[in-house]
Amino acid sequence: MASPHPAEPEPTTPTRYQPLTLDQLRQLVATDWADLPADTLVVLSSDTEGNRYSPFSAYLCGRYAPVYDQSGAVYPLESELAEDPELRELFCDIPDNAVAALVLYPLG
Repeated sequence: MASPHPAEPEPTTPTRYQPLTLDQLRQLVATDWADLPADTLVVLSSDTEGNRYSPFSAYLCGRYAPVYDQSGAVYPLESELAEDPELRELFCDIPDNAVAALVLYPLG
């Protein structure tokens, strides 16, 4: 007998806030990130000690500026600031050394 509820369709593209597979990562590199300049910095949201591990889950394109020796802060892109007055208020002091970055976030 058929189930009264159809099965959920499998997502065809990765969505944020779920663990991503290597295949999905390859798809992001080939599509969403294909037009990013080759010298775009890749920043990981994590600690340097390797105390905890979590699947890669979400990303954003932003700007990164070092604050300490090997860690720093992430800021919105200029285009995002131009479109959003609230962001401009929140991020009114972006350091001059902030560079374009692809920021990767863990799931948890």
